Amino acid sequence: MANPNKPKKRHALSTRIWHWVNVLSVSILFMSGLNISNAHPRLYWGDWGFAAEQAWLSVPRFPGWATIPGYYSLASARDWHVVFAWVFALGLLVFMIRAVMNGHFRRDLFTRLADWKPSAIWHDIRQHLKLNFDHGAGKFNFLQKATYGAVIFILLPLMIFTGLVMSPGAEAALPWLAELLGGRQSARSIHFLCAFGLFGFFVVHVVLVLLSNPIKQLHEMITGGEHDEAA
Repeated sequence: MANPNKPKKRHALSTRIWHWVNVLSVSILFMSGLNISNAHPRLYWGDWGFAAEQAWLSVPRFPGWATIPGYYSLASARDWHVVFAWVFALGLLVFMIRAVMNGHFRRDLFTRLADWKPSAIWHDIRQHLKLNFDHGAGKFNFLQKATYGAVIFILLPLMIFTGLVMSPGAEAALPWLAELLGGRQSARSIHFLCAFGLFGFFVVHVVLVLLSNPIKQLHEMITGGEHDEAA
């Protein structure tokens, strides 16, 4: 029988598993994506594009140490990308279902109208600049909720949907999705921008962890830690 007085975990098991699966899958997706980008390092808007003058951005070629595999191979990079795209997508789906069921979304990520007041937002910004990451009674402060919400509900789903549009089979089965995203080349551009948006989030996330007791944070994300409120 469970002990009602036992402190509950700060991070639920489902959250911890998803976190580490995401670290692996997103890292492989990003690095294999850089290899794929090397095949045609230009981005366009609309349904088509090929020539340099049609591109809105010419992307530099990425070195082997930053790509998977560590040498140029479009076929191998696509194999890595497709396999871990499934890991990523299914992991996100399971996490979302579990987070709804255990109340994680409602309790920890949803914001109140009062949280969006300019004075409240500016207060959070000032506290971050002072390296004060105290969350008060809640698990996350407003900036964390807003950032995690943007990543989970906007960037991650966009990565999946734009990736589907770039797949010939999925594009044929879901032509409306390509139209919704502005065309196949627009989907590719959005996919690229979201990928680097996630990379930026990853860098900031790691820096903030390093600035706020990294050993404790790492321990909590492995063991769950302890928290007075449900997690």
